[in-house]
Amino acid sequence: MSESRAPRIESNDLNLEDLFKDFYCVPDFQREYVWETDHVEKLLQDVQDEFYDEENRLTPDREYFIGSIVACKDPGGVYQLIDGQQRMTTIFLVVCAIRDQLEELGQEAPESLRKIIRDVAADPTTGDDVSKYRLVLQYEDSRDILERIAEPSESLPNEDSATSSTRNIMTAYHSIRQFLRANFPNNGQDLKRFRVALLQRVKLIRILTPNLAHALKVFETINDRGVGLNAMDLLKNLLFMRTESRHYQRLKNQWKMLVDVLDEADEKPLRFLRYYVMSQYTIDVRDGLREDQIYDWFVEHTPEVGIDRDPLGVAAHLVECAKAYRGFLKGKSPQDDNIPHLANIGKLAGGAVRQHLILALAGRHLPSDLFSELIRNVENLFFCYLITREPTKYFERNFAAWAPRLREVQDEEGLKMFIEGYIHKDMVKRIRDVEYAMQELAQGRIQKYRLRYILAKLTQHVEKAAWGNQVDDTLDRCLSANVEIEHILPQTPDPGVKEAFDKPEEYGEYLGRLGNLALLEKTINGSVRNGPFTAKLPGYAESSFLLTRSISQMPQVGSNTALNRAVAGLKTFATWTSKDIIERQEMLARLAERVWLADVAGEEET
Repeated sequence: MSESRAPRIESNDLNLEDLFKDFYCVPDFQREYVWETDHVEKLLQDVQDEFYDEENRLTPDREYFIGSIVACKDPGGVYQLIDGQQRMTTIFLVVCAIRDQLEELGQEAPESLRKIIRDVAADPTTGDDVSKYRLVLQYEDSRDILERIAEPSESLPNEDSATSSTRNIMTAYHSIRQFLRANFPNNGQDLKRFRVALLQRVKLIRILTPNLAHALKVFETINDRGVGLNAMDLLKNLLFMRTESRHYQRLKNQWKMLVDVLDEADEKPLRFLRYYVMSQYTIDVRDGLREDQIYDWFVEHTPEVGIDRDPLGVAAHLVECAKAYRGFLKGKSPQDDNIPHLANIGKLAGGAVRQHLILALAGRHLPSDLFSELIRNVENLFFCYLITREPTKYFERNFAAWAPRLREVQDEEGLKMFIEGYIHKDMVKRIRDVEYAMQELAQGRIQKYRLRYILAKLTQHVEKAAWGNQVDDTLDRCLSANVEIEHILPQTPDPGVKEAFDKPEEYGEYLGRLGNLALLEKTINGSVRNGPFTAKLPGYAESSFLLTRSISQMPQVGSNTALNRAVAGLKTFATWTSKDIIERQEMLARLAERVWLADVAGEEET
């Protein structure tokens, strides 16, 4: 009588290069691709933060773990993905985008990279070699979008006819392209090195089951129980170990509230815990605090945190900070007042970059007026960091180092000293870099949402200077769905427009420059979209935005009025040549100094 044996489950620790030596498919019963821009940018930003130092140099030997996938093999040897399709699809898109970015830079993609997208494999039915994509989506909603991206000669579908899944995948692909353009704009060799680090040092665990039924069971178990214990689980256990049994229910309720608040904020618990520690305690900023070090930090600092003497108080403090954190993401102060500058930072950061919340948590004790002034200055500094492409590790380290001093601030004078001593001091170092970045800023060098933020802030500044308190600090009007980015040199010009430009061979370069862009109401933009400059001027004159209107005509009301002072320094244009575009960009760069650098004007370091 043969001995019965349980089906074997294999688990392998693989880097992406080894992972994509096999072929995968997402079965037709799986849900569609749902990742949004924030998820994609967070993955890319985390990889970059892990592998690059503060000087933006690639560091050796660092690895980055992105979780696990569950799969089973079909009769043809293809791995059916039961769990992990969002990550696998995104990684496949990243590889395609790296190939396309290299070709955009005039460099041929390495053969090893191409084989991760498509390779040959033996067909078990015929015995012949067949060419196959490494990842195929079988659910109907995908409509071959992945194959069309993987095959650069294929055109992408029109967004109007796209399904939700295809739109999400196209948006993810374009977000990746923007990330690569912003971080590797001119150097294909640096991009190739990034590619090697990504494929060889990003790892995950592939759990392989003998059949679909077992794969689904493993998937259910993982999602029900979690894979191992992370710092959040371990901290919870530590608090329970230090709590008297009669208080278990109270602690359980507090912990559930903490989890619910973070879930409502759509925040990763481990990121919150990192920022909580950085904002509420003093850490060694030279080494930072990685997610895998969080629990050890709590154990080593148990007396300071108060886990032994008051575990319920620690849990209550975590909940209190989490509620404030949730409010910050909604643009609210701890007193529930609207803080427009918090919302503005969200528009600038795009959700993937949240280091400013370290300072927000450290300053949450301040009354709303002082808290708003703090965040206004943080927004200005954050802009300086992002426009000059400062590595996120740098400002995370700065904010963690400044947090203990900020926690001591109790009044307006103390806040002023803090802002001048830390925020303004750091901004002064970047004045020239910000000026240069604004003079060179172009559409392909920055994410679209950041470009919209910049145009919105410039536009809003002129409005506020003209109309005063009638204009609030929010960017809602400028970022409305009814407002579009207008290309003064049109993207799809009518016949003759491109040839009439004084540098037609460089049309594409000038097309994306900041000087060629403005915010314009959609109702007006539809009528001026592709025509020559002279035909567009009447449309610009109709805009309610003074900065846009000034392209065509300069508003005048009386003499020496606030309106006239607001438009001082702006320029009206009768022609639209390469020289005019550069001149307007220089004008906008000067305006940017008044928007973001006014507090440190005249303090530039020599």
